[in-house]
Amino acid sequence: MELAILEARKGKGETFTNPLVGAVIISENEVISKGAHLKYGQAHAEKNSIDLCRTPEKLLNSTIYVTLEPCAHYGKQPPCTQAIIDSGIKCVVIGQLDPNPLVSGKGVEKLREQGIQVIIGVLEKEVRDLNEHYNHFFEKQRPFVSLKQAMSLDGKISLRKRRTNLTQKQVFERVHEERGNYQAILVGSETVLIDDPLLLSTKKSHFPPVRIVLDRRGRVFANPRLQIFKDAHAPVLIFTERIGHIGHLPDHVERCDLSSVTIQNVLEELHKRNIQSVYVEGGSVIHDAFLASDYWDEMICYVAPLLLGGNSLSSMSSNRVSNSGTPLKFVNLEKIGSDLRIVGRRV
Repeated sequence: MELAILEARKGKGETFTNPLVGAVIISENEVISKGAHLKYGQAHAEKNSIDLCRTPEKLLNSTIYVTLEPCAHYGKQPPCTQAIIDSGIKCVVIGQLDPNPLVSGKGVEKLREQGIQVIIGVLEKEVRDLNEHYNHFFEKQRPFVSLKQAMSLDGKISLRKRRTNLTQKQVFERVHEERGNYQAILVGSETVLIDDPLLLSTKKSHFPPVRIVLDRRGRVFANPRLQIFKDAHAPVLIFTERIGHIGHLPDHVERCDLSSVTIQNVLEELHKRNIQSVYVEGGSVIHDAFLASDYWDEMICYVAPLLLGGNSLSSMSSNRVSNSGTPLKFVNLEKIGSDLRIVGRRV
């Protein structure tokens, strides 16, 4: 199973919206083949490992270790359960059951109906870590949400009404890499109007993150020179309550009308669009709205060794009355150049 996990990681960033999956086939205590799901729409790990086996005669009565339950339905690829049955494999060891209702339990049932031995839950924690966002999406029925901030030591994110670079180049590079691990990047209209960001990742991928802007009043539509309108490398979704004509939008930009642009309503819409993870970059009002909503899972803070003070913007702020704190468990503390990266998860 450890080998299967290593195989699965080979598809990182290329299988959206499918999970990472790896497979290893064993015959007489010998690894006879390995495979992975390497790209969305292409062969799944089980089929890959079977097809790549150079000694197909050894498949008969062999054992396949697969990180995720084999599918039993037709999609872009035929069912993996049938490929396993046809190959003569007699034992399937599964890391975790697939939480996707299209698959969940059906693959195991199909295999057992054909007299194939099935073992479930080997290295399940390690296997689940491969597809944390995918698992969360189907188990919680909403995207996995990470709140990301870069702040000064006194908890400020920028000078008032001015783009402010706080962290060093190493953090800039890390954040761009980090963005590529999510299916969407989300900001508020204030961030777009002040910073004019591209909201892209430098990580090369066939599936760049969707750019999402929460703009209740529709202010960004009056600024067609913003980079999100001019750059078509990734789709842009603008959630607004504004009613009426706004003029022509570029093909990569979509206006998403909601009666109320709340965090819950936005995430429900993203769930319908099969967006499994969201990287929320702010600003302070947007982050506070997520905090108040309870629809978030992780906080990523990049802390710079400087102070802003005065009327500079706090990392989270709004007019709501805060009556209690939110406890976190700390997952990671890392030094990046002269800055710190602190990750906390909800308890």
